[in-house]
Amino acid sequence: MNDRTLSTEHDYSGSVFKPLYATRVAVTGGNSAHARASGRVRSADGALALELRMPEELGGDNLGPNPEQLFAAGYAACFQGALSLLARQHLLDPVPITVEATVTFGRDPADGGYQLRADLVVTWPGVDRDTATPLLAQATALCPYAKMARHGIPATINLTS
Repeated sequence: MNDRTLSTEHDYSGSVFKPLYATRVAVTGGNSAHARASGRVRSADGALALELRMPEELGGDNLGPNPEQLFAAGYAACFQGALSLLARQHLLDPVPITVEATVTFGRDPADGGYQLRADLVVTWPGVDRDTATPLLAQATALCPYAKMARHGIPATINLTS
């Protein structure tokens, strides 16, 4: 295993955040409705390039992905990866693990603004509930998307000219 392979076997016990990877994505152009943007999304490395579209439920044409779908994909992929890592460590087959994320965009009753809610459904054929349940709890603690959903994340917003 090289130093770039992620593993819980190489615990980090430092007192500060240790960056392992960073990415940059920009959204440009498009229209805005419901405080939501459409437009072009492009990652700095060009691996991600697509047009955001509004979902039909919010008056859009539904002809492309929207931010909630991108978040759901990231959350499901991250959780599936964390659970797969734990499965391998417990000598269980991670191949049949499916994680489905539902992300809901709606009104926040606290301030009238907007809020996201996320729900995950894990399907793991061949693994009984008593075996899977503690691994799901460990994956929840390991997955940074799950941490973000529970506690938020440190974030900054800067304006440049």
